[in-house]
Amino acid sequence: MTAAPWSLSVVQAAELIKTKRLKPSELAESALERYRVVEPLVHAFVSVDEDRVMRDAKAQDGHSGGPLHGIPVAIKDIFDINGSKTGCGSKAMQDAPPATRDSAAVARLRAAGAIIFGKTTTHELACGVYTPPTRNPWDLERSAGGSSGGTGASVAAGIVAGGIGSDTGGSIRIPASHCGLVGLKPTYARISRAGALTLSWSLDHVGTLTRTVADAALMLSVLAGPDPADPTTIGRPPVPGPNIPDDGVRGMRIAILRGSPFDPIEDEMEDALKSVAAHIRAAGADVSDATLPELEAGLAAEFSIVAAEAASYHEARMPISAALIGEDVRGLLETGLLLPAALYLRAQRTRRVIQEAFKTLFRERGLDAVIAPTVPAKAQRVDQMEYQYDGTSEPVITGLVRTTAPFNLSGLPTVAVPSGIGASGFPTSVQIATRPFAEQTALRIAQEVQRAAGSVFIPKGLETALKT
Repeated sequence: MTAAPWSLSVVQAAELIKTKRLKPSELAESALERYRVVEPLVHAFVSVDEDRVMRDAKAQDGHSGGPLHGIPVAIKDIFDINGSKTGCGSKAMQDAPPATRDSAAVARLRAAGAIIFGKTTTHELACGVYTPPTRNPWDLERSAGGSSGGTGASVAAGIVAGGIGSDTGGSIRIPASHCGLVGLKPTYARISRAGALTLSWSLDHVGTLTRTVADAALMLSVLAGPDPADPTTIGRPPVPGPNIPDDGVRGMRIAILRGSPFDPIEDEMEDALKSVAAHIRAAGADVSDATLPELEAGLAAEFSIVAAEAASYHEARMPISAALIGEDVRGLLETGLLLPAALYLRAQRTRRVIQEAFKTLFRERGLDAVIAPTVPAKAQRVDQMEYQYDGTSEPVITGLVRTTAPFNLSGLPTVAVPSGIGASGFPTSVQIATRPFAEQTALRIAQEVQRAAGSVFIPKGLETALKT
């Protein structure tokens, strides 16, 4: 083996460990060495217990185990880890006692043999698109996205090959796009949310950030499944397997979503979308354009639902700790507490209209999937508050969420996948959504996109900083 162990994908490392060509302790030590070098630059982690990581890894040396045996993974700091504090990126949680049990997602990772490497940063209370103080490995003056930015940066920087995050309005897919990663938001309730901080219980999804589509499929096969502690997961279709059918996209019917809310976008994002459409058409898919006017009301519905449900969840905390919560998140919670019930119900009705619109589109056009730009623009600078498009502007948070939120409102499984490197030198990304619980179809198409795009695991900003 010539590649440094830290640079391996989840699937590659798992195979080497399974065949006894790599020890879990060797992989863990390599990951820790990488962490010591790059963490001072990217600030992706809240905590890493190096002694525990090595102790857990050495305990797996010489043994066989589950599909993630010996693989270090990163955990967004909204998921409980037994014995660790869950800080959720907020001073309001600084006095919380350590968790007394693992969250459902962490428990499943452990059961599959994964090594819990550490807890990653999150935009406060999992509500935002910046995740300070974390920096983007592609450009250390830019954001890694949010709210799962810490997990995204940790994977893109090569510290770990995979990790988990949450996605309420794009919080997995935004960091995936910014950092050149695969971000999987499965169908709503495919993965248990028990033991994780709630932002919006009707919109929250648990998912993964990885370097490859195959890694996402493997991690999903471990994480998905029913959990009595999260009743929404009960009675769902069988969990998909770890292997993606290598059948390409020939014969598939795929629509490219156009119009609002996917316009406007930067030229390089538009070019990437056109390139993906051309490739999958050449690979044998039936590709057409589609619009869904119903999505125009999606952003207002998304923010109304999140504000109301987050305010309800934090209602008891606000009178005690409001001053400890950052202005942006506190403002959302205060708005939610004052939001009329009629407006919340109207937002939920709008959501239902959006769900039906997707259902009708898939049925009437006989679609296997829809594809859209993941985000409208490259990663924002850490101090950037607005995006500019041909003389028009919009707040960064509006721009990033307007393209991702429709797939939270619909609950459809959605995969963000790198589509290449844009003219500016930053990764581009498209998102692929399929029918409920058809994650394998989305992953199959994403694998074709990744095959055409090639590897984008070359975070130039970080590597330049390490050489100077």
